[in-house]
Amino acid sequence: MTPTPTPTPNAVPTQAEREAFEARLRAEGYDEILTKTLAPNAVIPDHTHPFDVLALVLEGEATIDCGQGPRTYRPGDLLEVERDVVHSEHYGPNGYTFIVGRRHAPR
Repeated sequence: MTPTPTPTPNAVPTQAEREAFEARLRAEGYDEILTKTLAPNAVIPDHTHPFDVLALVLEGEATIDCGQGPRTYRPGDLLEVERDVVHSEHYGPNGYTFIVGRRHAPR
């Protein structure tokens, strides 16, 4: 059995790591999987989502604050935000590209 690739923090994920991440999302019940790119320097003030989020950063960076201080995520990092958690988002000067899973049904 081949081990599942785990992304290396601060390294651009390989195709195998991306595929393994998407397989993980499906296995964990994430019913919506998207690849998104967001604009450089965009700021989204405090808000919530009616779904759980699990994302793998592909390019750029995002700083997320879930009320416990900001944390910056870069290529290879995994980002998780549970449904209904108030958070803000700030994207870096090169934007932010990521694979994101959204799980709408409660776990």
